[in-house]
Amino acid sequence: MAQAIVTIKIMPVDPSIDLKKIEHEATTMLDQEIGKGDRRVVIEPIAFGLKAVNITFVMDEKRGSPDPIAEKLEKITGVQSATVTDVRRAIG
Repeated sequence: MAQAIVTIKIMPVDPSIDLKKIEHEATTMLDQEIGKGDRRVVIEPIAFGLKAVNITFVMDEKRGSPDPIAEKLEKITGVQSATVTDVRRAIG
């Protein structure tokens, strides 16, 4: 099986939420779920001061859908939603 490159968008409940704390908890959870690896975190401005945390990571396709990971990320305090926004097969 190949590797999949996955991006999950994490939306906080409001603009006052500490995004660094969400980022730390999310990357810690990903380390436990799929192991340590390269991660790319991008803070995306949405509107009216609200920002989203986009985390891109690599996972083995054998795990199946990344939706269960998004569901676990939604349980982080201060997170309104976590949505898989992109899944691609890694070539090489």
